[in-house]
Amino acid sequence: MAASLSVAGTPIPGLLVVRSPVHIDARGWFKEVWHREKMTALGVPDFGPVQANLSYNARRGATRGIHAEPWDKFVTVATGRVHAAWVDLREGESFGATYDVEIDPSVAVFVPRGVGNAYQALEDGTVYTYLVNDHWRSDRTYPAVNLADSTARIPWPISLDSGEAEISDKDRSNPALGEVSAMAPRRTLILGSGGQLGRALAATFPHATLSDSHKLDLTDRAALAKFPWGDYEVVVNAAAFTAVDEAEEPVGRRAAWALNGSVPAALAEVADRHRLTLVHYSTDYVFDGAFIEGGHREDEAFSPLGVYGQSKAAGDLAVATVARHYILRTSWLIGEGANFVRTMQRLATEGKSPSVVDDQIGRLTFVDELSRATRHLLAVGATPGTYNVTNPGPPMSWAEIARRVFELSGRDPADVVSTTTEEYGSGRRLAPRPRWSVLSLDKLGSTGFTGTDADLALRVYLSAPTAGVP
Repeated sequence: MAASLSVAGTPIPGLLVVRSPVHIDARGWFKEVWHREKMTALGVPDFGPVQANLSYNARRGATRGIHAEPWDKFVTVATGRVHAAWVDLREGESFGATYDVEIDPSVAVFVPRGVGNAYQALEDGTVYTYLVNDHWRSDRTYPAVNLADSTARIPWPISLDSGEAEISDKDRSNPALGEVSAMAPRRTLILGSGGQLGRALAATFPHATLSDSHKLDLTDRAALAKFPWGDYEVVVNAAAFTAVDEAEEPVGRRAAWALNGSVPAALAEVADRHRLTLVHYSTDYVFDGAFIEGGHREDEAFSPLGVYGQSKAAGDLAVATVARHYILRTSWLIGEGANFVRTMQRLATEGKSPSVVDDQIGRLTFVDELSRATRHLLAVGATPGTYNVTNPGPPMSWAEIARRVFELSGRDPADVVSTTTEEYGSGRRLAPRPRWSVLSLDKLGSTGFTGTDADLALRVYLSAPTAGVP
């Protein structure tokens, strides 16, 4: 029996052998089947088991498998011994790799999603037990391989052709390895894919599944419950209500709270239940815009001025409860379609001289920068949490940005007239806006991300076609 807890890898990526102490006395023995703190510290994934199963094998020779399911398993025996074997049935270079080991009460094996699992009882009365992190579904079929497959070459101690080996008809009829369709990896799902950020994310994650409000109504709890979340690993939520001024009106207020508050809360529940990584986007509007040297930091207390910021802050709080989450807080987002930069470019072209506020200070964030930061945080496995994301560069007022757009468009920057927020809002029903929207980028930089200077990004953006943009 093992003297101390240890974890070792195998030729199948992610398949781990755990050897545990078994404490024996005159009464019998005791062992810890699953110890989250100890085992995860040694590299076993914190896989979140939701069900425990026992399989009683009356006689030596009982043989089961080879089955792969879209969930993780943690297998061992409560009594007796088994010869256990695995075949990797996941897409990729390791497809078809095999591993086998004898399991007694001192040995357990972590089996990742998509790896085919089988065993043969070596003693009468063997009890095989396993934890799983999802529930079996009758409406799904899963890959399986014949126990006697010649390419897998599993060395069963008891010949499968002998009278001692007991195998179900179903397992005997499983296909050969060469006939098996490999299990696809869990995918990335982009919600709100029709918006300006969603379109940029789609380009950054070309293999992601795209969903907008026409495919999945995020406000419908029944629709969320039926969605096949088990097929996904990462959910990127780019859906939001962003009409800041409309949010102050009765209809807009309800829509803002539904999309910015209730939907993230529902997605947080889904992410916890299905062990998903949830990516969500926040805004400088969660702050009141008071001057902070160096910019607002990620851990600053919320102080929103209006309904839009309040609803976004509520969504942030909900998403932050998810074990694996990334909240990317941004400001002054610029993508395809109508936006401030394109409007200034058009006015410059038309020979007009706009009045633009000069007392709101921040940095532009181009959607390509935000989607690139999203990919970076996921790729490097950054610590879950909130990260500020804007294009780096000197903070500027909207008026200064307008003048730069005019200059790059061949107009005299002096043609842009400065005004104050109060003057601009006179006679208009506008939501309150933060005056200081600068976000500190130190935390994002500490992950190794290098941002694209805002002025360079602006010049590239302005060089793109503008047809059809108001």
